[in-house]
Amino acid sequence: MANLLLAVIYIAFISLGLPDALLGAAWPTMSQDLGAPVSWAGGISMTISAGTIVSALLSDRMTLRFGAGRVTAVSVGMTAAALLGFSIAPNYWALIGMAIPYGLGAGGVDAALNNYVAIHYESRHMSWLHCMWGVGTLVGPYVMGYALSNGQGWPWGYRYIGFLQIALTAMLVLSLPLWKSRKTTVGDVAEGSDVVSAGAVTAAEPRKPLGVKGVLAIRGAKEILVMFLCYCAIEQTAMLWGSSYMVLADGVDKVTAASRIAVLYFGITIGRALSGFLTMRFSDPAMIRMGQALILVGIVIMLIPLPNHLGVYAGLAVLGLGCAPVYPCIIHSTPTYFGEENSQAIVGVQMACAYVGTMLMPPLFGLIAQYVTIRLFPLYLFVFLALMVAMHESLRRKRG
Repeated sequence: MANLLLAVIYIAFISLGLPDALLGAAWPTMSQDLGAPVSWAGGISMTISAGTIVSALLSDRMTLRFGAGRVTAVSVGMTAAALLGFSIAPNYWALIGMAIPYGLGAGGVDAALNNYVAIHYESRHMSWLHCMWGVGTLVGPYVMGYALSNGQGWPWGYRYIGFLQIALTAMLVLSLPLWKSRKTTVGDVAEGSDVVSAGAVTAAEPRKPLGVKGVLAIRGAKEILVMFLCYCAIEQTAMLWGSSYMVLADGVDKVTAASRIAVLYFGITIGRALSGFLTMRFSDPAMIRMGQALILVGIVIMLIPLPNHLGVYAGLAVLGLGCAPVYPCIIHSTPTYFGEENSQAIVGVQMACAYVGTMLMPPLFGLIAQYVTIRLFPLYLFVFLALMVAMHESLRRKRG
């Protein structure tokens, strides 16, 4: 039963990744059809991110009340409804309206499942869980590219993914009995075991919320929170603006760019599959540093003018490989740095900071692209990479 539930969780994280890549892949076409400026994609992503921040801050309370299984099923259902709403949206402002339930649902899945896996399963499963998210992001652009290349338009790209989300919601509802039998606490997890015993009960003393102020007061917490913000600024800016950079800076045609941005997600997916094995040998800090080094290499490759646009394709693929270990290894290292008693509160605020980076930094680059030049895309990514490296090294000095 434990393995069956783990399979369900993996599939649920695929559902989280499926729609994440659609907006960036389709926006060059959507912006023309809707008569919206290029930078307005940032407004949609900002609204989605605002919803995920709310979900992250409420996730602890909601999961304690309803359980991780119910929260996940309802959240995936919300994203399904929002995606179908995207597919029939007549204008830009309708997309903004649909972005609200989309963000709330996506944030609910992300926070609930990350906490659940961190408590119940070994670290390798965290990397593989995020690999499943990469599978979803890899499929999404190909679905959108299929819809565009066959003349169906971007609404059908969203519609196809919406139908898949409905099927996943049904699967999660049917799996609810598996979740009900696994009510446990962090203290029940034994070192080196895949799962805790099914009959475990909660601790005698109820857990008290630490709060945002309490988290910020912990030595080294600010550094790890900024690391999350920087990582999501890099990842989400690349996802949202990678296709547009191909088109406007490198001369790739729109339909090709909608599909080729999948190299970024392919790099993330393959990288996280490999990271699950590498974490058995290397520590979390070593994995994070390897990822940061690969991100730098990817940025440099993007600047090399290779024939047939190979520079931008290869650069985004390597950047994806570099992104792969950073997010899951930061989450997994949190209990080691700050103690099990503080980790859940810190992870919740980490998620909120991650979504702040997702909400603010891609739209900021949209303004730079519109009013300065989209060619600053690699430099923009490098600035956040440098800040993330500085914060990680500071964290290591304080808590290492």
